[in-house]
Order: sequence, then C-alpha cells, then structure tokens
Amino acid sequence: MDNNRNEKNTNKTHSFSLKDRKSLEMKGVLEVVSFNENKVILQTTQGNLFVKGSELNIINLNLDDGSIKVEGYVTSLEYSEKTQKTGIFNRLFK
Repeated sequence: MDNNRNEKNTNKTHSFSLKDRKSLEMKGVLEVVSFNENKVILQTTQGNLFVKGSELNIINLNLDDGSIKVEGYVTSLEYSEKTQKTGIFNRLFK
C-alpha cells in the first residue's frame, strides 16, 4: 500500500509557502523521515528536504494528498538529491 501512495505522489507537484519564517506549508511530501524540535527531514517528490530551525512542530500532516504544515522558527531549507532508505532493514544495517 505504501508503494501505491508513493507512486501516486511521485507525479504530484512539489511546492511550499513560508510565511514570516514561522509557518511552512508544503505539497508533494511522500514521507516524514524524522523530526524533532530542531530539524524535520521530509522525502518529497523533488528529493529529501531538511527543514532546520527551533521549536519546530508538525501541525498538520496528510500523506494521502502529500501535504504538511510545520510551525516554529525556520532557519534553513536544504534539498538533497540522495534519498534516505527508511525501511526497518536499512535502519538496522546502517
């Protein structure tokens, strides 16, 4: 089922809106790889995105339509072409 969701979202447009460095809304999200109050790592249709800042909170997440809303103070957004493998075996054999 996860593969079907990823295949559907791969064709979707990726976009984001950042308001006053405090509210980030995004489309084209495939998966939340990891998050804490200082960093959110997202797998998007355009590669991995690292959102760095402070007091970061995921307010809304809907992987069915690929949307997310993050609030907090955003200091940087950085894309990586390398995708992180997130399966249980990949985590065990790092």
